[in-house]
Amino acid sequence: MTHHQIQQLILQNERLLDILTIIKNLELEDCWLAAGTLRNFLWNYLSDQPLMAHQQDVDVVFFDPKISYQETLELEAKLKRNYPEYPWELKNEVYMHQHNPGAEPYLNSQEAISKFPETCTAIAARLLAEGELELFLPYGAVDLLNFEVRPTPFFKETPERMAVYRERVAKKDWQSSWTALKIFES
Repeated sequence: MTHHQIQQLILQNERLLDILTIIKNLELEDCWLAAGTLRNFLWNYLSDQPLMAHQQDVDVVFFDPKISYQETLELEAKLKRNYPEYPWELKNEVYMHQHNPGAEPYLNSQEAISKFPETCTAIAARLLAEGELELFLPYGAVDLLNFEVRPTPFFKETPERMAVYRERVAKKDWQSSWTALKIFES
């Protein structure tokens, strides 16, 4: 599956297009639909499961130093009130480096996405003004499309981050939903 085919698959899904439109209309700086929302959608497609199955939350990331952590929580609550059909999780990546051991502040959303724990989770998409879909895959799509879970280079840098990676993979138990998954340490 090519980059373009992934874009088209996302755009053809009514629920994802609705979510992407809602996100675009928020007019937040450097804002993306990211992570498990897109990863799970593609794994479901590739394993012939209902496309929106296994969606625990709708991961939205943005980067705006002018919006406080508290204001981000208020924006998330507003999203949940206005669009209760979706389990929103809104994160301002200005503050999220604090959740990764030894991480420096991120410069933008794309840098933050590239430092997600797994290469297959480092995926994001957003609608552009022209209605086109921008897809960001800092490590390409091979791991994602091959059902391979491996740490990003950032998580491989330290034993502390690798411990977080291992704990997260164990907790998520993705293999119970997608039996073809292979988990790697490197």
